Amino acid sequence: MRIDILTIFPEMFPQVLGASIVKRTIAKGLVKIAVHDLRDWSRDKHRKVDDRPFGGGPGMVMKPEPFFEAVEEITAQAEKPAHVILLSPQGEKLTQAKARALSRRPWLILLCGHYEGVDERVRRDLAHEEVSIGDYVLTCGELPAMVLVDSIVRLLPGALKGPSVEEDSFASGLLEYPQYTRPAQYRGLKVPEVLRSGNSDLVARWRKLEALRKTAKKRPKLLKDFGLKTDES
Repeated sequence: MRIDILTIFPEMFPQVLGASIVKRTIAKGLVKIAVHDLRDWSRDKHRKVDDRPFGGGPGMVMKPEPFFEAVEEITAQAEKPAHVILLSPQGEKLTQAKARALSRRPWLILLCGHYEGVDERVRRDLAHEEVSIGDYVLTCGELPAMVLVDSIVRLLPGALKGPSVEEDSFASGLLEYPQYTRPAQYRGLKVPEVLRSGNSDLVARWRKLEALRKTAKKRPKLLKDFGLKTDES
């Protein structure tokens, strides 16, 4: 997989891309991630990438030329098409299902907005889609881009060992069941006996029931789209 990120703050990314699962996935050759300074495509001698909005109003709007010309140059010699995503609070909300769908695409280009937003022509005529990480406003699109990259990369085949991805919260439509580790008793707080029983069938049933209970308590709306089986009710 390949991911290109267009940003005016490239210095924000090394810590995220150089740590944990993302770092290991890059080292394994499962994903190639390149961060590009959008100012490199500015036509202004001061490397400006924004201007005042037509019609007046507060703040500055990011210009279309750097985005269009950057994407054109990055994809000029490519044999496969890139899927261009604008990180935007107006976009489709990121979910586990959305992350999984994007993880199957061979090439993503992420556009990070800033200021009062981007020229509408970038949104309408360059980006294939918009993605939001939630119904709130951030200073810039770099943090959502990092979240999106992490959510996608960990789903790539070979990125994680074992069934970890399948058992994550939201992977099945439910929150993840409670997890415990050693010691079995700490300050009078005990690990449920079933988890120490060695009976894999009982453990599996307990985990399903606890996932349902936790979801019903914390995120009941998730249950609307989950098919509840009789033996789990």
